[in-house]
Amino acid sequence: MIHRRTFLKQSGLALAATTLLPNTIFANSSNQPLGLQLYSLRETIGNDVKGTIQKLAEIGFKEAETYGYSKDNGFWGLSVEEFKNILEQNGIKTPSGHYGIDPFLEKDGTKDELNYILEVANKLDQEYVIAPYIADNLRNSVDDYKRIADKLNTAGEMCKKEGLKFAYHNHAFEFDDYDGENGYKIFLENTDKDLVYFEMDIYWVVRAGIEPAELFKKYPGRFPLWHVKDMDKQQPELNTEIGSGAVDYKEIFKYTEEAGAKHLIIEQENFEMEPYQSLEQSFDYLQNKLVTK
Repeated sequence: MIHRRTFLKQSGLALAATTLLPNTIFANSSNQPLGLQLYSLRETIGNDVKGTIQKLAEIGFKEAETYGYSKDNGFWGLSVEEFKNILEQNGIKTPSGHYGIDPFLEKDGTKDELNYILEVANKLDQEYVIAPYIADNLRNSVDDYKRIADKLNTAGEMCKKEGLKFAYHNHAFEFDDYDGENGYKIFLENTDKDLVYFEMDIYWVVRAGIEPAELFKKYPGRFPLWHVKDMDKQQPELNTEIGSGAVDYKEIFKYTEEAGAKHLIIEQENFEMEPYQSLEQSFDYLQNKLVTK
């Protein structure tokens, strides 16, 4: 992508290229790093963190999105520093991490519930701190979602002060209807676009019956991170390898520029084949059919 942009600038054709190639920021970009949400390998990563990361590097992953950090156990028994060293030894960066922030999102939750997370993210040189889920008891009405939106703005402010960015990762429950309103719309329209970003889990959006492109067009630039995972054609509650399922990724990838997409993160929550074989198949499809055109 960088080489292409340099060529276009040098030849004075940047404007023409923009006209000819709308919404394809990843086109002709085999160097676009692809990531994996490590939750995909939650059944085994705790048994062999180093071996897991080595296998991901062998497939070609250059980024990893973390999950599961705890004050008591770090990352599967490793300190932040030890885990970071394993990533670096395998040429993998971690631009983002999922961190449970429900204690902060509680009505009486304080900033102290979030500060330690920001410290971990900075030690890992992460750019995005991501809220991956909201507990059922916190989100039962429009007022709940509006209150949480205020908390998300606060989290965004805290991240910005520490040189980080804050993002929210969706499931399907955010699209539950409340007399014409839904949680995702409330979040998008009641958070500061310069403080709160969104990691769109495309599978969950499609499963909720929503067209991702419609959100990209209505709220351009707010989706710098994508969870790319596919839906089994026969059993929509299951994932499958990218390109083998019901999600029309070729259509969705026409909107990467409009969405503001910067990080493409594969996630698969269940496997019908050997996990690494499955991830390699998804990686190859994403790289060869969607990123490189």
